[in-house]
Amino acid sequence: MVPISSRTGGARRLTAWRRAPISAAPGEKSLAWRSLATISVQPLSLRLVMANTKSAKKAARQIARRTVVNKSRRSRLRSAVRKVEEAIAAGDRRGALAAMAEAEPAIIRAAQKNVVHRNAAQRKVSRLTQRIAKLAK
Repeated sequence: MVPISSRTGGARRLTAWRRAPISAAPGEKSLAWRSLATISVQPLSLRLVMANTKSAKKAARQIARRTVVNKSRRSRLRSAVRKVEEAIAAGDRRGALAAMAEAEPAIIRAAQKNVVHRNAAQRKVSRLTQRIAKLAK
């Protein structure tokens, strides 16, 4: 065992322990190498989980899968909103309306999939619509 020390507030000092690398017999791949190769391709959220039960391990896998999907959905949402905001900033009402026609369903879909709260999605749609309406004046 090898100690890892870390400071936490004031003068208190906590020490955590981790296992030293496991060496394998000559000609065999070490178990430590194998586990590191597996860990390096997993999402960060899954690597930090110390699941003990079968159901907890499954939940960790599911969370990792959902995280990837939700990141993609959040990215799509932000891209759609950014296009509308760029058109508004440029003063292009026609471009803003076209971008808003694509962005509004994306925003509502993100709310339906629980990527953002439904009230936040409605507020975003409302405020973008108001800003586009101001361009006409």
